[in-house]
Amino acid sequence: MNFDDIRPYNDSEVKEAIARLCNVPYFHRVIAFLFPGIPVEAIIDKLSKVETVEQFQDNFILPFLNGLEKKTTNGISISGTENIVPGQSYLFMTNHRDIILDSAFLNYKLYDSNFKTTEIGIGDNLLIYEWITDLVKLNKTFVVKRNLPVRQMMEASSHLSAYMRHSIADCNKNLWISHREGRTKDGNDRTQASVLKMLQLSGSDDLVQSFADLHILPVAISYEFDPTDYLKAYQFQLKRDDPSYKKSQQDDLDHMNLGLQGQKGRVHFGLGKPITAETLQPLVGMNKNQFMNALCEIIDKQIHANFKLWPANYVAYDVLNNTTEMSSHYSPEEKEAYISYVEEHISRLPKCDTDYVRSQIYTMFANPVVNKKNL
Repeated sequence: MNFDDIRPYNDSEVKEAIARLCNVPYFHRVIAFLFPGIPVEAIIDKLSKVETVEQFQDNFILPFLNGLEKKTTNGISISGTENIVPGQSYLFMTNHRDIILDSAFLNYKLYDSNFKTTEIGIGDNLLIYEWITDLVKLNKTFVVKRNLPVRQMMEASSHLSAYMRHSIADCNKNLWISHREGRTKDGNDRTQASVLKMLQLSGSDDLVQSFADLHILPVAISYEFDPTDYLKAYQFQLKRDDPSYKKSQQDDLDHMNLGLQGQKGRVHFGLGKPITAETLQPLVGMNKNQFMNALCEIIDKQIHANFKLWPANYVAYDVLNNTTEMSSHYSPEEKEAYISYVEEHISRLPKCDTDYVRSQIYTMFANPVVNKKNL
């Protein structure tokens, strides 16, 4: 099959794509943000010498992420790398909190741990400008088409499924995809069966073998703080007040910018165990819907078990439930600091239902505690 419409750029397309990028004035502003203190002309000159995707990641993306870790986090950690077999390809399936950084930071830590990076699935709704398309396709990104008429959506889903299975099974590539469409805004990480059904479109009737062939590896990503938490909470209010409310492209840009620049505290990736035919044996005999729901539960349990809980999560749980049940997991100073943090974020919203937004922020941080308690 021809996957040119959704695949990342290959090495033969790199020079031309970079030339297009370097002629976009807005991209120069992006460079100035990504590499403060370095003349834009120097970065452009370095980019013009890049000839392969690997060189683009080594010379541009990875140095940026290294700087971003130092500037906006208190360190990024990873556990569970012993579950990765060198040379094996995987479909890394994570919970989804940040539009850009979930996959970017995962690749950064995989590279840092001497594993190959992943291709990244990204919705075409985020490809607002042509230069963004060039930038992400240079960075090993494949396109997930959305908001199509029903028939075209089915064709696009089948096409995407075939590309992903081909990339893993035939090309030995690692891929990343979120376990749901869009970010989890309430902190209650749940895999959508529709994502699994999309993956199965290219598989055989043997559901166990079909999913075993994809080597799904559930990954839990947890940020100590979420720079966009108050915007996510405010969107809940807007939806409450107007059920027809839909976020705009500008909303996505605002969330991307704030997610990149905002302070995230500590960040952790908890890698689970790959889903194998043996893992799926208890599901034999189920009908397709039952199988998909059961597989969602298997993925969710791994994500919840490997989710790193921070003091802020425990504080949010206790404040929300008016209890001290989790007080052994934080100090009085940490509690006071997190409550002040929440209030400062709420103050950034000029007009909002303060009590409602506050409750939503605490809920999104408390839900991972609830999910881990319920394992």
